[in-house]
This record gives sequence, C-alpha cells and structure tokens, in this order.
Amino acid sequence: MSDRDDDLPAGAGLSVAVGLPNGGRFDADDVVLIETIRATRSILGASRLCGHSYRKTWLMVDALNRTFEARVVATFPGRRGAGAEVTPFGERLVALYRSIERRSRQAAAAALAELSASADPGFVPAARPAAPAAAANPPGPRRSSKPKSPPT
Repeated sequence: MSDRDDDLPAGAGLSVAVGLPNGGRFDADDVVLIETIRATRSILGASRLCGHSYRKTWLMVDALNRTFEARVVATFPGRRGAGAEVTPFGERLVALYRSIERRSRQAAAAALAELSASADPGFVPAARPAAPAAAANPPGPRRSSKPKSPPT
C-alpha cells in the first residue's frame, strides 16, 4: 500500500477524475504521465515506463496541451533523450491534483471504511462478458488473410 492510501481501509481505493468546464478531463493517468515525463524528460521514455505505445503517449500529451490554455509539456523535437519537459504550469497541475486527491481520501475515509466493512469477502468478480456476436463479426465483405498470388 502506498503512502497515498494511508487514510483508506486495507483493500479500499479511491480515484479522482476532474471534469473540466470545457469538456476535458484530468485524472490519475494524466498525472502519472506528467510525473513520468518529468523523470525521463522524454515522451518515448515515458511511453516505455507507462506501458503505452509512443503514439498513445504522444496523443495524451497533445490532449493535455490542448485541454488547458497553458502548455503542460513542452517538446523539443530533435533533442536526443531530453526532448520533453514539464512546464511550471504542468507542475502546478500535478500539485493541485495531488491536493484534491489527498483531501478526497481524508474526507471519504469513514465512508470507505463503512463500505469496505459491508463488502462480501466471498465475492469473486465474474469474467468480463464476451462481446456480442454482431459486434465481433460486423456485416460486410470478408477479406482473406492470405496474400494474393500474382496474376499468371
């Protein structure tokens, strides 16, 4: 258990997602990405540590920079190994989020303790339901996975 979970009952969790007035969203995944970019100074390095593709990581950075009026991450194409830096505004976002997270944990500790005590210890989560057949096999022409042979 991390120091961030000290206020919560064992096994309980709380996650915070901030909905913004412009329709954007800022959550724990964004904060982890910003902190990882701060540590690696690289979008590629952050993608490797976070377990995302470079493209997904780059798109997340782009979305963060477009969501807010100020840039969260500054990029410097062509730099080898240090092509990204968290801006002072990005650092402030992390601090604000961590403050909201800490206050939320403190405020919710008693309610989470009650919820946790009410949980059935014998409960086993079911496997995810399979995708409906219609979604798994959309109508339309089927394409062979075999390469076409050249015309003779």
